Parts: sequence; structure tokens; C-alpha cells
Amino acid sequence: MSNPSLRIIGNPGWSAARPVVSVLIPFLRDDPLPLLAALETEAADLAGAVELVLMDDGTGDAVLTAAIEARLATMALPVKLISLSVNEGRSRGRNRLATAARGGSLLFLDSDMRPDTPRFLRLWATLVRDDNPAVAFGGFSLLQAPTDRRFAVHRSMAAMSECVPSETRALTPEKYVYTSNLLVRRDVFESEGFDAAFTGWGWEDVEWAMRVSRRYKVIHVDNPATHMGLDTVQALAGKYEQSAPNFARVIARHPDIIASYPSFKAARLLKQVPGIGSLRLLMKRVALLDALPVALRAFSLRLYRAALYADAV
Repeated sequence: MSNPSLRIIGNPGWSAARPVVSVLIPFLRDDPLPLLAALETEAADLAGAVELVLMDDGTGDAVLTAAIEARLATMALPVKLISLSVNEGRSRGRNRLATAARGGSLLFLDSDMRPDTPRFLRLWATLVRDDNPAVAFGGFSLLQAPTDRRFAVHRSMAAMSECVPSETRALTPEKYVYTSNLLVRRDVFESEGFDAAFTGWGWEDVEWAMRVSRRYKVIHVDNPATHMGLDTVQALAGKYEQSAPNFARVIARHPDIIASYPSFKAARLLKQVPGIGSLRLLMKRVALLDALPVALRAFSLRLYRAALYADAV
């Protein structure tokens, strides 16, 4: 029986391709066309070794869908588009993408990412051909990210905690794993999929990496992509509020690993502070004040996140 909430189309190059890497691109209301344009520049050198699988997780935008379908029809890279009328969420959506892919390795790449090198896909395909790693993370950068002042706090926080070299990431390999620019061998993903019980935003990728790191080697390489989707302080605070229940789930499942994380240690300290609920509101207000220095606002937002997590420790 057909599923009226699911629509799948492939472009002319899809059926003949024999990919070794499948790039999995979920999106919700974001426009993936700029990313597709960047990846398409490598098509001639890949000869069908890399395919793209996109999933619209319930955007409900007929104009955007039509524009994507028109672009797919002209692309040299093999591409499939999965359109859902109902949002499935981050974990279920990525599991669905993996099921639709044909490559032996899966590259998770969010739609708001931009490759930092014109050899981005070729470097991943070469790594798979030469080493076939179980899990590899290529890294984040801010090289192409917007420099608007409204994103200055997020830029500052990302530069400190996410955009770090592979040598630093390798010291705690499971911590620096995000479901964007993440390569996973198919057999690894089939044995350890994303937990669909995680809802909202945050921690489903790190929890997955914690599980995987107990059984497989997680490596870090320098093949970065820029995270273009920087957030305002208000939006970022909202995501942190969503993530608190997910943080509690990680604590319950991996207390031995999470105990070494600064976010956990800070949450435990703040839990002992009298009146932390009121202080939490103050931390958020400070972070939202545009007139204050960016470093102070970023510090206050990190404290706000830890104060939210204090309820979980």
C-alpha cells in the first residue's frame, strides 16, 4: 500500500550509479540548493562514486519542493529526494535516510553546511577507499559563516567549543561528533542507529557516538565544512531549553563518560547554588543584552545552559 505522506524521486543519474559514499542531507524549511550547487562542482571527478540522498522532513513548501526537483533533474551527481508531509524528527529522519542510501559509507551533512575545499567529496571517497574507517568526523569551521553582529555570540561559542583541530578532537573522540560532516560505515550504523527516543534538539549525536565508541574506533580528520546556520542568542537559548531532557537521557545511559564533560561538572556545581532558578533567568537576560561585550554574553549563555542542565544531574 502506498504511503500518501511519503514521496520519493530520483534524478536521471540515480539508477546507473554505483556509489561507495552516500551523502545524507536532511532539511526542514532550510533551502538545500546552495549546498547542492557546491557539491555538484565535484561531479565530473567522482564518476558516480558518491550519491546524495535528501530528505524534506515535513517542510510543506510546494515552491521549495518544485525548485529542488527541477534542480535535481539537471544534476550530474546521482540524487534522490524523499519528501515527508509530516515531520519525523532528527533521529528517525536520519535513520530513514540511511535506509534509502546505497553506499557502503554514509556521510551525514546538514543542509546549512558548506564544504571548505573544492575536493570535499573526493577526500571523503579517498578515505573510504584507502582506510574504510568505522566512524570519522571531518570537523567544523566558521570560514564562510555570516559575520552579522546578531550571530556574534554563537560564533564566539562555536569557535571555542566546536571548531577545533583534529588533534584536539581526537583526545575525546566521542565528544566531538556531530551529525553533520560525519562519515559512518554502513555496518556500524546498522548495528548502532540513532535513538528515536531523543526529541527536540541536542545530544542525540553525542549519545550515539558514546555508544559507538565502546565498540568501534572513532577517528578525526581535517576535511572541514562551514556551519552556516548560526543562531541568535534567543534562538540558541531556546535550543538549550529543548536539550535539557536529552542531556538527562545521556546521563542515565553513559554516566561514566559524561562525568568528565565540562557541561556536566558545571551543572553539578550550579545545582548546589541557592536560588538557581532565579539566577538562571538573570543569566539569560545578560546573554540577551546587545550592549554587553560578546565574551561576557557568551559566558553567561554557557552558564544558562549549565543551569538548565542542573535539573538533570
